[in-house]
Amino acid sequence: MAPRNTSTASWRSASPPRPRAIEVTAVIAAAGSGKRLGAGGPKAFVPVAGRPMIDWSLQAFRGCDSVQAVVVAAPPGRECEFAAGVRVVAGGATRAESVANALAAVETEVVAIHDAARPLLTSALVAALVTALEAAPDAAGVIAAAPVTDTVKRTAPADRTKTASRPEEGPNAVLVERTEDRSTLWAAQTPQVFRTDALRAALAVDAAIRDAATDEAMLVEAAGGTVLIHPSGPENLKVTTPHDLRLAELLLASR
Repeated sequence: MAPRNTSTASWRSASPPRPRAIEVTAVIAAAGSGKRLGAGGPKAFVPVAGRPMIDWSLQAFRGCDSVQAVVVAAPPGRECEFAAGVRVVAGGATRAESVANALAAVETEVVAIHDAARPLLTSALVAALVTALEAAPDAAGVIAAAPVTDTVKRTAPADRTKTASRPEEGPNAVLVERTEDRSTLWAAQTPQVFRTDALRAALAVDAAIRDAATDEAMLVEAAGGTVLIHPSGPENLKVTTPHDLRLAELLLASR
């Protein structure tokens, strides 16, 4: 299902100018296939609370004063399905490739990377991340993340697990090696806000290394950049399964 043009036809409604300390481009990774969701098409176009999923993220970025432009990495062949005011590039075979393609169109000194699959984004969270980066001149980036509240177990390597398993444990039994200290663990989310030059340098690695990264912060960290965390909540969830979609619908309906 294609996004309805009525909600994205204008980047931001006319309003009195307000002072801005920093200018940001939002990059929305929206090329996901939606296979695990069972959507039958790109996840970004799946209806959530009456609107295409990506529209919720666009609305949040539209409400943040520092965001001056948005670039969407779209499913190849679907670029024309986005309305005026949003720059669209073809996404790649991997998330990292999609972000790299979009980053080539970024002209501001700061970029905010966001997954279209996180429709509960708020303008306040975007603004808080940008403010946090602006207040930390030595940091390459600031990411949204939620404290891990579950007890986390680290399992043994696969070969040891196979040896230790017993028939009565079933095929999915694995061996616990140790329990991690969750007080220092965070579940990374998006947006992830970076100094554009730092992210470009981090992405300029071998394609195999780049594409194996599960988020941009991982690459910036590997390049030696300092990445800070801004606490977010579990409601900033990523829609991956039909259960996630139902939960997102409920949360958006309650706003």
